[in-house]
Amino acid sequence: MTADDLALWTAVDAYFDDALIGGDAALEATIAATAAAGMPMIAVSPSQGKLLALLCQTVSARRVLEIGTLGGYSTIWMARALAPGGEVVTIEAAPTHAEVARRNIAAAGLANRVDIRIGAGLSVLPLIASEAGGPFDLSFIDADKANIPGYFDWAVKLSRPGSLIVVDNVTRKGAILRSDSGIADVEGVRKFRDTLATDTRVSATAIQTVGVKGYDGFILARVN
Repeated sequence: MTADDLALWTAVDAYFDDALIGGDAALEATIAATAAAGMPMIAVSPSQGKLLALLCQTVSARRVLEIGTLGGYSTIWMARALAPGGEVVTIEAAPTHAEVARRNIAAAGLANRVDIRIGAGLSVLPLIASEAGGPFDLSFIDADKANIPGYFDWAVKLSRPGSLIVVDNVTRKGAILRSDSGIADVEGVRKFRDTLATDTRVSATAIQTVGVKGYDGFILARVN
């Protein structure tokens, strides 16, 4: 990827975003607050956020599971798209990030639709399972990639037939082709890919993407 590539992809994103998404004060304030807090600027792009919202609407989602809240940008997109009475349960490992997200979500008027859980995903997920709150209609996994296999397994267990699961950042800029990378995030995605290939609980596909976030990609799975 060159600087010229990124400039072109960013311009194309902006071209479509201007027509199909437009400005959004709450989302723009969320990005600004996330940056001001010194947090990594790794939230989904506007077009990716709207894709998540459209997927929520496609399955008439009442319950959404998110693993990796960060500043709440994707959380807001999905919470807005919930069916009446719906809720996003979102897990964030860093308490300081969770507090920024809490403020952003409240400022967007969505505090009553979002339940933020603080802690390591693989520790929090069994607790969520024990609560018998009902299956999730959509899960969005956007946390550390080394633990993707575990996150995905829990997402399937907490889903119903027809639920969707989105796993972000799976291409690692092409590094997933390297069996000798020695990078935990790459190894996590490679392990996930291998287990997904024989996982009869779901049907899945992988989509490579380019845009303002650079070269990336996601996996979309439907629970059988």
